[in-house]
Amino acid sequence: MKKLILVAAIAAATTVGSVNAATIYEGKGLTYKLKGDWQVQLRDNASKTKDAEVEFDDLELKNSITYDLGNGLKAFGQLDFGFKDAAEDKQSGSKLEEAYLGLDFGMAAVAVGKQNNAADEFGVEGAYEHAVSEDAFDAAGQTDGDDVIRLDVATDNFTLITSTELEAEGENSAGDASFEVFAATSVGGVELAAAYQTIDKTAGDVDSWGLSAATKLGSVALAADYSSRDTGSVDLDTYNVVAKFKASKTTTFALGLTEEETSASTDATQIYANVTYKFPAQKNVSVFAEISDIDEDGKDLDLDVLAGMRIKF
Repeated sequence: MKKLILVAAIAAATTVGSVNAATIYEGKGLTYKLKGDWQVQLRDNASKTKDAEVEFDDLELKNSITYDLGNGLKAFGQLDFGFKDAAEDKQSGSKLEEAYLGLDFGMAAVAVGKQNNAADEFGVEGAYEHAVSEDAFDAAGQTDGDDVIRLDVATDNFTLITSTELEAEGENSAGDASFEVFAATSVGGVELAAAYQTIDKTAGDVDSWGLSAATKLGSVALAADYSSRDTGSVDLDTYNVVAKFKASKTTTFALGLTEEETSASTDATQIYANVTYKFPAQKNVSVFAEISDIDEDGKDLDLDVLAGMRIKF
């Protein structure tokens, strides 16, 4: 689930590790952190005509290594494994999700390898599960790759991320050659972001772009985005609107809408509401529930319902 755009959080992408990560070792200029994100939920996915089942999401272990090279320079490496498909008997063993090395210069960092690209940073939706595409970049199907070169630049109030996926003929890359750029800033308490991606496909280029805005009014966070994909044949527009209400220090409600419109008149709309409770003694342990109403091509489908638990460290 993508979060509401927070410039400070996005800027943290230029540094390795996370406040949630557990430090396994620290000494002699070396820091090794291990981060986990495990989510298990019971879901009645009525829009897909499935029976109720146990689903696994974000069963990830993230390994982060940082070496202090002195003079403000750091070397870092990331090796992430996902076990979602293994838990659902779709494959044996883990799936390598990220594997990259890089250098952190302070305000800027460059990384090379298997990782998310700049377009993956875009989005403000707040659903736990999506029955339609989250945004035009997600619909284009290329928000990561295994031949990605990525540059992150961050200041106190501005973030710029660029990336490129090499064509890598004869290799098992995630997709065709691409270039992405993402920028975010804050103006008068409103967080603004923009993204652009072009994918060089054999059948023709695929261009996508998007704009988003988010603000906070007391205990209510409001956000919206618009993104568009142009394939030269079937075009796609997506809209997201979401509001999050903090009822207490432990409980948050979210209400949102995602709409997907295509030039082929195959539209889809998802309206969702969810609630998340974080245990006061351990904020990284939470339980949640969500209900979604899905409307595809004029068909009013049954409600999607889910409830689950999440543990992070």
